[in-house]
Amino acid sequence: MSIDGALAVALVDYTSGMTLGTLGGGPDFDITVAAAGNTDVVRAKFRTIEMLGLPDRIEDILITLDNQYHLIRPLGSRNGQGLFLYLALAKARANLALARHQLRSIETSLEL
Repeated sequence: MSIDGALAVALVDYTSGMTLGTLGGGPDFDITVAAAGNTDVVRAKFRTIEMLGLPDRIEDILITLDNQYHLIRPLGSRNGQGLFLYLALAKARANLALARHQLRSIETSLEL
């Protein structure tokens, strides 16, 4: 499956910050560094939800930059506990709604 505007994608363990797999990226965008840095974002959001006592789960986290979207999707399956998908998109070429739908589809088809 291809996602229009995708720059890179990674499967990340947010407890350790380790990247388990990547696709894309390059000299201008190191997906491993970006994914490891965003583990702090994921951990902070989980802590905040817990402190607020919210019964909700995180569907996704969107970070909007001048030229990029960064989409973080914690995996909801039992096998995916502690993992998230991280997708970086070129804003000018991406359809954010479609990218979210495709990332959700990737999550359901992912075998761990």
